[in-house]
Amino acid sequence: MADQKPVEIRGDVRAQIREFLTTRRARITPQQAGLPVYGSGRRRVTGLRREEVALLAGVSIEYYIRLERGTATGVSEGVIDGVTHALQLDDAERAHLVDLLRAAGPVGPARRRVARQHVRSTVQRVLDSMFGTPAFVLNARHDVLGANALGRALFSQMYADSAGPNSARFTFLDPRAIEFFRDWHNVGNDVVALLRAEAGRDPYDRQLSDLIGELSTRSHEFRVRWAAHDVRVHTTGAKLLHHPVVGDLDLAFDTFPLGADPGQILVTYTAEPGSRSQDALNLLASWSATIDTDEEPGLADDVDQAERTSADDSD
Repeated sequence: MADQKPVEIRGDVRAQIREFLTTRRARITPQQAGLPVYGSGRRRVTGLRREEVALLAGVSIEYYIRLERGTATGVSEGVIDGVTHALQLDDAERAHLVDLLRAAGPVGPARRRVARQHVRSTVQRVLDSMFGTPAFVLNARHDVLGANALGRALFSQMYADSAGPNSARFTFLDPRAIEFFRDWHNVGNDVVALLRAEAGRDPYDRQLSDLIGELSTRSHEFRVRWAAHDVRVHTTGAKLLHHPVVGDLDLAFDTFPLGADPGQILVTYTAEPGSRSQDALNLLASWSATIDTDEEPGLADDVDQAERTSADDSD
């Protein structure tokens, strides 16, 4: 993908604003917005019309049209609050709109400090000290920058990617992900929503653009989700996994931003004490201790062998 000039990126961002606001309008009916509906004729648009959004937001229709085209200037907090109310945006969607409007402006977004593409030694020591908890450090593009032994064992299949472990690429391009993530549909939605939010925050991230281009080209499921323009804040929740060696695991995950390393987050996975998932994690820790988890290709080979052995045992 060729390098884009700032003016080209600004044009792309304006298109994103139009599509984002259009998809938000389409999901809200006049009844949901508290507007009266006259007559029984079929409306020509799905959801709210532009003039209805303008009315609810307290701005003129001309100004709202410029806003939706990404050409409005001097957009105030009051206008953003009005549009947020009219379109019933949540906190993540409001933040995304602010990011897009800033990027589309004449000044453009503030350039973010380039994040480290490695984990500091002190952070790696923290990871390694978490013996019973799978843990990773990710950047905003979902590259795995560091992990502990149990984390590498838990996501062993992801480490088979010759391009390096990346949870977004694994989710959409590795066929094993559908079996590994027992709630793959929700995982896919979350991954795309996080990437969409990051693309709004930093439209100049060339590597992020390349990743999105690769996923869009190679995955229909990604393209469908990307076109929805959904964004999300996803800092805690549940992961339902099926590991090829230890079977099903129901794990809780939490994320912790690393303040000294902008763009990096620590992700941990824990099981309910005394649960079958905790027993499975303990078994996985014992299994990972018998192999060289520092050599990812070897780890993937061991998992493949374990899968074949398990299949032979079930015959």
